[in-house]
Amino acid sequence: MVSRISTIETCSASRHRIVNTLLDFGNRVRNSEDAPTAPLRPVSSTPRVDGMIDEKRRSIIGIASGLVVGALVVLAGSAGSRTVGPVAVFAICGFIAYGINWAAFVPANRAQTEHYFDLTGSATYLTVTAVALALSGDLDARAIIVGLMVGIWAARLGSFLFRRVRRDGRDGRFDRIKTDPLQFFMTWTLQGLWVLLTLAAALAIITGTERQAIGWVAIVGIAVWVAGFAVESMADRQKSAFKKNPANQGQFITSGLWAWSRHPNYFGEIVLWTGIAIMAVPVLSGWRWTALISPVFVVLLLTRVSGIPMLEARAEKRWGGDPQYEDYVRRTPVLIPRVPRA
Repeated sequence: MVSRISTIETCSASRHRIVNTLLDFGNRVRNSEDAPTAPLRPVSSTPRVDGMIDEKRRSIIGIASGLVVGALVVLAGSAGSRTVGPVAVFAICGFIAYGINWAAFVPANRAQTEHYFDLTGSATYLTVTAVALALSGDLDARAIIVGLMVGIWAARLGSFLFRRVRRDGRDGRFDRIKTDPLQFFMTWTLQGLWVLLTLAAALAIITGTERQAIGWVAIVGIAVWVAGFAVESMADRQKSAFKKNPANQGQFITSGLWAWSRHPNYFGEIVLWTGIAIMAVPVLSGWRWTALISPVFVVLLLTRVSGIPMLEARAEKRWGGDPQYEDYVRRTPVLIPRVPRA
């Protein structure tokens, strides 16, 4: 079968893919108009002015929401966390997740560039995890293994993004956002929230006062993470190889893992964070059960908000009616891999 590869730009790196869906979803929200209230606007207002006010209001709401959600996660995760003086290590990690992105926003906003947005995200994962390991002390095997898992995943991500930035030079998602300081700041704030939410289970393990020997639950979690990481890495590598082949330009991929699932990279991403969450279960108690929001957030974002729905809509718009594409959709599950149908 001749494989066909999509030109839809979904980043091979997991965190980049998910932030992409956040940005696209945010753009759709900001560009929407509340039709029922439109007639109530003052006669003197103009669409341009009203649009600017709406965008600023939505950006402010987005920033505030990101901070409130982050604060609640930090509050819950700090219960039972090791401390440095009076401050919980979990809370310190939360502050760092936001702080790194806010610090990076300053020069990025001044230069109106997005070149290091994704690299900053990867660096945030590595820094937060390293700080958690350094400040927690009395680390057991579970904490060390989880730290290594996050480090390996983030290192792969960072190396990919470095090559991508050098190759592409720009990211079209930011063409309009980076010219509006408030929207741009909201984007960096959401990245800090994203890091905190996805790392919640890992941070609960590393910073927690509860230590337990590796048991069968942890072994299952490790196996699940390895499987998810392998699927994600393989799917990324297969798609990258196809995209480098000029003969496949403008086509969609139907071979390898992409013959088993239309979004195997998303499946791998969900599975690997689920693995870390499973490892956290034996050491969670009280409010720290909130850390299980990590895989739940990933699932909801990718399957219900704008990940898979957005990409499926784009694909249908471009290839809908194409017999080969329709056959591919009929034979291939949208997310959970399955042996290809004949």
